[in-house]
Amino acid sequence: MDYGWGAQDIAAPKRAVLPDVPVGKDMVLEDVQSGFVGAVVRVEKSGGLHVMVLEDRRGKTRTFRLGHGFLLDGEPVHVVAPVARAAPAATRTASGSLRVDGARARTARASRIWVEGKHDAELVEKVWGDDLRLEGIVVEPLHGVDDLEGAVRAFGPGPQRRLGILVDHLLPGTKESRIAQQAMTVAGARHHVLIVGHPYVDVWQAVKPAALGLDAWPVVPRHQDWKTGILAGLGWPHSDQAAVAHGWKRILAGVSTYADLEPSLLGRVEEVIDFLTAPPGSG
Repeated sequence: MDYGWGAQDIAAPKRAVLPDVPVGKDMVLEDVQSGFVGAVVRVEKSGGLHVMVLEDRRGKTRTFRLGHGFLLDGEPVHVVAPVARAAPAATRTASGSLRVDGARARTARASRIWVEGKHDAELVEKVWGDDLRLEGIVVEPLHGVDDLEGAVRAFGPGPQRRLGILVDHLLPGTKESRIAQQAMTVAGARHHVLIVGHPYVDVWQAVKPAALGLDAWPVVPRHQDWKTGILAGLGWPHSDQAAVAHGWKRILAGVSTYADLEPSLLGRVEEVIDFLTAPPGSG
C-alpha cells in the first residue's frame, strides 16, 4: 500500500476558507497533488492522526491524511474526521411505555395507588415512575393491610377519588384475600376501588432472580422471617434492620426495566394504572 504522505500538500490555502467536509464511506475524492481519484473505503487512526484509504476504479488503494488538498465534485474542500453520532435518546421508559420528551409532571390526582410497604413503593416508582408522574398518580405505602377496610373508608372513594391497591400474597383462602373482600364492602368501593395482588410473600420475590445473577431465590423455611431467610440464603448480611434495608437496595439496583420483574406483578400494576386513568364512568 502506497501511503504517499510526503508528496501530499495539506497546507491550508491562503486565499479562501474552504468548507469542512466530514469524510464518509464511498465519498469520491481527488488528491490535487497526485491526481489520484478514489472512493473512501475506510477511515482510521494512524500515529494519532486520522487517515483515509481511497480506492480507484482499478482497485488500487492509497492512504492520505485528512486536511486540505482534495477536490469533491471538482470543488476544493477541507476533509475532516467523521462526526461521531450521539447515542440515541431513550425512547421508552423503564415500564416499556413510549417516552414523552419535554412533558411536565401532571398535577397530582386525588386518586392513589396504595402498596403494602416502602419496598413495594420504591419498586413501582423505579419501573413506572415516569408514567405515574405523567398521569399525576401518587404511590403511597400502607405499612400493612390489617385495617384496609378502615383505610378505604377514611379515603372516601368516588368518581374523582379512585383507589388502586396492590396486596402481597393475595391468594384464595389467605388472610389477605379475606381482608380485601371486607375492604370492598365500603361504600363506593365497588365502582371506585380496585384491589389486585401478586402471589409472593413479599414484593422482593417479584424481582426475577436472573436480574441478580441467580438461578432461583433461596428457599426459606416456614418458621423463619422471609426477608432474613432470603438474605441468609444469599450469604448477605441479615442480622438487623439495617442489613435488611441494605439487602433491598442491592436487589432494587438489579432492576432496570419491566423485563426484570415477574409477569404476575407487571400485569397487576398495569391493570391498576389503567383503572385509575380511565375516564369517569368507563368500565
